[in-house]
Amino acid sequence: MISSALWILAAMAAYGGLHSLLASHGFKRRMESWLGPRRYQRGYRLFFNVFAGLSFLPVLFLLVRLPDRPLYTLPFPLWILTGAVQLAALAGMALAVQQTGAANFLGLEQWFSPQRAAQPHSMTTGGLYAYVRHPIYTCGLIVLWLTPILTVNLLAFNLGATLYMTLGAAWFEEKKLAAEFGEAYAAYQKRVPMLIPRLGRRRG
Repeated sequence: MISSALWILAAMAAYGGLHSLLASHGFKRRMESWLGPRRYQRGYRLFFNVFAGLSFLPVLFLLVRLPDRPLYTLPFPLWILTGAVQLAALAGMALAVQQTGAANFLGLEQWFSPQRAAQPHSMTTGGLYAYVRHPIYTCGLIVLWLTPILTVNLLAFNLGATLYMTLGAAWFEEKKLAAEFGEAYAAYQKRVPMLIPRLGRRRG
């Protein structure tokens, strides 16, 4: 079982490394130089999302096919509670994507309306983004860890995904956003926590 967990952790590390490479400014600049600005602006985001989805399939294959054993199973009444919170978190993820522009996030706006997508985008600080800077990751972590059934393989997957989300938010996306929005994002960082919302009144 330990070997299964190590395989899953290694697969998550490989996926996270590849995902971060494709999202890096350096790699994007090379792709823009190779494809040309027009084709890059129109197609790269959509390619990135499709590739991210397809390259995640081997991780899921390992998760379900490698030898596994259960760690715990919650009693049935608690399934209703955890399931309700997970559904709320999934709805929160969808809302966070919508608040930043779902078509742009998915790459569809760039493909179908490249001129509109090329316009400067403002920094999103309202809605869920007024409580945490990365609500998609916050909601994703809730979905992962409120599972009513936990196995060795799922624990390894959750740990890898958690590490990827926290490192991705802390070291990668934060640097990109700070470079893009400058002092405005620095002030936002001071005002709003990264992943865990503050208790009590929201700071304006």
